[in-house]
Amino acid sequence: MKKIKRFLKGNIAGLVGFFIFIFFVIIAVTADYLAPYDPMEILYNDDGTVKRLQPPSKEHILGTTYMGRDVLSQLIVGSRVAVLVGTISAICVAFIGTNIGLIAGYYGGVTDNLIMRFVDVVYGIPFLPFSLILVAILGPGVKNIILAIVLITWRNSSRVIRSQVLSLKNRTFIEAARLSGAGNARIIYKHIAPNVIPLSMVYVSTTMASAIMTESSLSFLGFGDPTQMSWGRILFSCYSSQAMFKAWWWMIPPGIAIAFLVLSGYLMGRAFEELANPKLRER
Repeated sequence: MKKIKRFLKGNIAGLVGFFIFIFFVIIAVTADYLAPYDPMEILYNDDGTVKRLQPPSKEHILGTTYMGRDVLSQLIVGSRVAVLVGTISAICVAFIGTNIGLIAGYYGGVTDNLIMRFVDVVYGIPFLPFSLILVAILGPGVKNIILAIVLITWRNSSRVIRSQVLSLKNRTFIEAARLSGAGNARIIYKHIAPNVIPLSMVYVSTTMASAIMTESSLSFLGFGDPTQMSWGRILFSCYSSQAMFKAWWWMIPPGIAIAFLVLSGYLMGRAFEELANPKLRER
């Protein structure tokens, strides 16, 4: 971990991605205090009419929706779902994929063949259709979206981690650990795992980005949690109200927020990729 911290200090792109992510985390954590209005509150003018599709103003910095709700408040509160889905999905995917890759690569033989054939089967499942079907069966909700992401996307990291373990398990320091009497579990998690952490962090970052895109896509298609505000739900509401072209202040802000949070994931992923493969720094 110290090596990762030292490297990130000298990687501008990685630092930019990290600070963008932290910025959104802070917004998500303090959303209830930052949001000027309840995101679901219908606002009215002094004459009793709904503040429908009002452009940005001092009172409503990002304008209002077709239902008269404050867009800025929805954007701020919606960050919680994006950060939650991205973070939990990324951690779960990296944990599962890394452990499967470690076990398959270290033990080899029948264990490796069985695990890799299962990975091949999972690779044959198209991600978005699977997610749509699973969420349709289990019902819309953040937990089910995270489950759909985790059940499929661990396959990418497991294969790459396995390849890395295959190149490490016959190294001199691993042989020395075996001769010293270390058991398989100790060798895997004490000696091999630390060497694949940078590679695992690549998948933490990139999975976070893809998970945010997936949640936004599913919510935009109407499969998101109807009880929670999210950026995809904002876009869905804008589209279903046929206001995408006449209320730019309703459509553009969540799109920009999604783009920046996804960008942060890919910037951090690129930084960790350079840490895992130093040759990339020379390009």
